Amino acid sequence: MNISKNNIQNHSTSTLFQTEAWKNAFIKLLPQYVFKNPVMAIVWLGTVITFLSTLLGKANLGFGLSVTLILLITVLFANYAEAVAEAKGRGQASSLRQARQNLIARRLSSKNDEEGVQIAATDLKMYDLIEVRAGELIPADGEIIQGFATINEAAVTGESAPVLREAGTDKSGVIGGTKVLTDRIIVQVTAEAGHSFLDRMIALVEGSNRQKTPNEIALSILLTVMTVTFITVVLSLPFIGHFLGISISPIVLVALLVCLIPTTIGGLLPAIGIAGMNRALKANVIAKSGKAVEVAGDVDVLLLDKTGTITYGDRQATAFYPLTGVSESELRQAAVLTSLADPTPEGKSVVALAKELGEKINEPEHAEFIAFNASTRISGVNLQNAQQIRKGALDAILKFTGHNLLANAELKTRVEQVASKGATPLVVSKGHDLLGVIELSDVIKKGIKEKFVRLREMGIKTVMVTGDNPLTAAAIAAQAGVDDYIAEAKPEDKLTCIRSEQNRGHLVAMVGDGTNDAPALAQADIGLAMNSGTQAAKEAGNMVDLDSDPTKLLAVVEIGKQQLITRGALTTFSLANDISKYFAILPALFVAAIPQMGVLNIMQLASPESAILSALIFNAIIIPLLIPIALRGVKFKPSTSTQLLRRNMMIYGVGGVLLPFVAIKAIDVIVSQFLVI
Repeated sequence: MNISKNNIQNHSTSTLFQTEAWKNAFIKLLPQYVFKNPVMAIVWLGTVITFLSTLLGKANLGFGLSVTLILLITVLFANYAEAVAEAKGRGQASSLRQARQNLIARRLSSKNDEEGVQIAATDLKMYDLIEVRAGELIPADGEIIQGFATINEAAVTGESAPVLREAGTDKSGVIGGTKVLTDRIIVQVTAEAGHSFLDRMIALVEGSNRQKTPNEIALSILLTVMTVTFITVVLSLPFIGHFLGISISPIVLVALLVCLIPTTIGGLLPAIGIAGMNRALKANVIAKSGKAVEVAGDVDVLLLDKTGTITYGDRQATAFYPLTGVSESELRQAAVLTSLADPTPEGKSVVALAKELGEKINEPEHAEFIAFNASTRISGVNLQNAQQIRKGALDAILKFTGHNLLANAELKTRVEQVASKGATPLVVSKGHDLLGVIELSDVIKKGIKEKFVRLREMGIKTVMVTGDNPLTAAAIAAQAGVDDYIAEAKPEDKLTCIRSEQNRGHLVAMVGDGTNDAPALAQADIGLAMNSGTQAAKEAGNMVDLDSDPTKLLAVVEIGKQQLITRGALTTFSLANDISKYFAILPALFVAAIPQMGVLNIMQLASPESAILSALIFNAIIIPLLIPIALRGVKFKPSTSTQLLRRNMMIYGVGGVLLPFVAIKAIDVIVSQFLVI
């Protein structure tokens, strides 16, 4: 019964969708809309000319009205293609609007304000402070400046699993319309009403903010030039006909012009652009412009952080390696004591591994614990007997103990062994004595290597950026299959790398979520910012991933390439099938005066009138037949530019030439029967 109800509901939605699309297709017949597309504007003007010419008796009434009707249908089909793409966007927009309706905000005068004042979310201003409690919807985009909470972002991202957002981290960004599930947070508003992520998404999916991309503009110019050229050619034909003693009807000239100009791609071009934006939004990526989606298809260098992108980023202690003269139990005990005040995942994993290996955890009395500090990169404990036990990075421990790595061959060998496996070595010391090494392993994400293989097949170079030492970086790079890596990288090193690649003529993409990533995100040709990240990162990037998944950049590249391939394939098909239409129309024009031109009638079409009508009917119906390809996109397979060109020429080039011959002949067989009647 549920399935039956769902089918009825889906059928009802589909019917409304089709009705809206056809309604907009007729609205787009108005001059202010139709003249935005030069190619279809010519077809629209041709429709008017053939109708007036028929009324003035310039051609047989039935033939003239048939041509007029077919031309009108051609324009309608082109309008319908664009209207379908826009209607899909409006469907997404209506669901997004539901996430922001009637939101109420509790505005605070300061962090210490415990009451606040309730106002409509639309009245919030930039930098206002708002309090959101468990069970409430976040009224506006912002950054958490106090507290932490688990948040359900399903209304925006579609992901039902809650996410953790916390002040003072790179996971501090929140979206208006999402729901706080636990705890209490204070948020500083970062977007005024009408400029939030939801507003931006709604504007994008409705097409109101869609600007033509550079490639789309270039193709539009080419189509316009071709159209003007063919207009010139067609206008010269009456003069040629005069010398041959042929009177060419304006209706026939219009029919010839419509078949000569690239009406197929002219009608589908807007739909292809809108569909590309919709595919990005379907992947939960907000592109600030259509240009960003398209540029992603031309990217040839990807800059990726190791942690969180290539690896899971949750390093775990996997082994203890005591030095000579130190028992494994002694090393484990010391490692545990130094980790009791270490709140990091690494510190907790040291304690967990020691317990797993049978070590008993006895917290000493009157001990002074030293919490882990990112600047010192050390954690530890000072015992009552003045013993100082420390755990930390190699250089930090060597500095603390006064040791020299060159003078300790065993430690150097052990550290290099750990690092060569792609793991991170931590060194443990007691006083001035070195006890041994802890191995921390970072796991590479499942399937990431296969994704890099796909990128390499597309001719894209991958560069891993990490703060790890060169040995660790080399091992991770080899396991992941990246083409290059930058070890011990600082934030400014990313910016330097991007500029260096751009100076070599490459287009560079990168992912970031922190404030320190903002300069590099702004510099990159494609900067994909994580929605969970800071406001600075989101403003700097030209794309925002609502799922906050760093590997999404790989999907973005494929979306961009698919859009470029789709436009290229359909352009190839459109220009190719014009060749077949020439063989239908040209003999129909001149065969009476020049019988030798009958040789060009290789399709053996019944009569000049049926040839013209058949070519025009094919020209009209091919547009709706290609709409699904324009909206869904040509199937994408990783390959080089040469392979793509060869495939397009074989499938859409050769197919574009052959298909019209068969189709026009089939249509002629039917049309000629009606003309006889």
